[in-house]
Amino acid sequence: MKEFLYIFFKFLKIGCVTFGGGYAILPVLEREFAGKKSWFTKNEILEYMTIAQVTPGIVAVNICTFIGIKRAGLAGGVLATTGFILPGVSLIAAAAVGVRSFTQTPAAGHAFAGIKLASCALIVSAVFKTISSIFQKTATARRNAVLLGLCVMAFILQAFFDVNPVLIIFAAALPGVFLFWKRKL
Repeated sequence: MKEFLYIFFKFLKIGCVTFGGGYAILPVLEREFAGKKSWFTKNEILEYMTIAQVTPGIVAVNICTFIGIKRAGLAGGVLATTGFILPGVSLIAAAAVGVRSFTQTPAAGHAFAGIKLASCALIVSAVFKTISSIFQKTATARRNAVLLGLCVMAFILQAFFDVNPVLIIFAAALPGVFLFWKRKL
């Protein structure tokens, strides 16, 4: 029972302080569950992030659910998810009452600008951590060069040509499977 309460309140706290979605939550989850608690390794959390990205639904909610299930079964998943979404749902419900008058104030505009910048910084941090963990797992410089090339190509295709992200993911999976399954490079 104590662990269930801990899971609920830990994810409630994370839900209160994390803005920006799946990638923004990654550094917080690593600090809380791979650092302080040592429940998981950083690589396990990255694997949950990968699964959460290909699972239908909100990435941040999915990863919280996976961590809760892994730690304490179905009840842990339900409590982690509920704890994580409760602050956002409560805030939206409260803000819906006076949203127009609130968003028109200069203070709200400045607050949202700060939140956007902080979320962007957390996402960039998560991207660098993810890329560095991928390169640490590879053994050769040639593989690293191919992986970096795939990363740059995926960025260019999405940022400048607006290619569907699903197509980019599937296109990147093929060389990934070839590189790691066949061990040719």
